[in-house]
Amino acid sequence: MAARSAPRIVEAADIAADHGLSPGRISALYAERETNGFPEALPTVRGRGRARQWDKSAVDKWFAGRKLSRLQDHKPPAQDPNELLNAAQASRFLGYKNPTQVTTYAREHPGYFPEPDVVEELGTPEHPYRRQLWRVQTLLDWMATRPGRGKRSGAQRATPSLPDVPVDGDPDELLGASQAAALLGFKSINTFSSSLSQGNLPLLKTVDALTEKGGRRRWTRRRVLEQKAAREAK
Repeated sequence: MAARSAPRIVEAADIAADHGLSPGRISALYAERETNGFPEALPTVRGRGRARQWDKSAVDKWFAGRKLSRLQDHKPPAQDPNELLNAAQASRFLGYKNPTQVTTYAREHPGYFPEPDVVEELGTPEHPYRRQLWRVQTLLDWMATRPGRGKRSGAQRATPSLPDVPVDGDPDELLGASQAAALLGFKSINTFSSSLSQGNLPLLKTVDALTEKGGRRRWTRRRVLEQKAAREAK
């Protein structure tokens, strides 16, 4: 039987830094644990100056449940569905107190959060940076279907199957993300979106068209096949 890995231990200062709070606020949450369910501290020999310690996974799970409950009650402000929001604006629109929450999702949890609708390459050649923008409608769609919404603990969310896309079709036909994902051999739209947002599909950085409704990206079959050939040549 494989040995269980030791839990990652954190103190109040670590928890505060992870969740944008103060160590004092963490102490207050712990003091109210009988009513709010905050995790018990790990049993340690308490001495003068000895800080409380927690299992990080238990604390993260508690904050995730608290955050989901708050977001389910959040009513986003009325805005133009086609308006573009940067990561900080998108975080506020979705009801997150932490303005970097969307940035964290996009960077550390590929496939969980929708890929940006627009990516602006800014800065200089020596110091480039990218600004990611999401349409309001994209965020609303995600709020309605995000993992965990209305699901029981442990429920599995079905992954939509990709369509059958012929290789020998019209080379100028415009393909959407799910069609491009299928043609490139990805197993899901999430893995395709993750690879695209990480810059692993450079030929698809250029978009051939945007749909009138929602501004979804479209690529020609020719461009997708060129990207497929480039991937297979590596």
